[in-house]
Amino acid sequence: MSNEDSVDIYADGGCRGNPGPGGWGVLMQAGEHSKELWGGEPDTTNNRMELTAVIRALEALKRPMIARVHTDSQYVQKGISEWINNWKRNGWRTADKKPVKNADLWQILDSLAKQHQTSWIWVKGHAGHVGNEHADRLANRGIDELLAGRTK
Repeated sequence: MSNEDSVDIYADGGCRGNPGPGGWGVLMQAGEHSKELWGGEPDTTNNRMELTAVIRALEALKRPMIARVHTDSQYVQKGISEWINNWKRNGWRTADKKPVKNADLWQILDSLAKQHQTSWIWVKGHAGHVGNEHADRLANRGIDELLAGRTK
């Protein structure tokens, strides 16, 4: 794959209350091109919104890409990089035999990530990282539009 086949994805999610109204936001950058995505859900959790952001980004890709996913969620980064293989081997149960939380979203993310050459990069949240801050603003926009009764 060439540089033309690579994309940087900055994904973030959050809630006002946990659970509560939530939003997710994505900034995608490929060369000179960029795309913003965002949305919200009325009753959700921070972790579901973090996962949804990455899922929506990968769904938006039109062809296999080198996808560098930047997230401030260690839950997402470690889940997809370290924990998921054990969860699958254990029938979507944790090491202590409990059902994996958000297994529905993890299964979608796993399937989408396999369609691309995906790397998972953790960035410190709310620390001035330009892409992450942009994704955070989009996630808040998702919540604001939800609460205002506007949908995209």
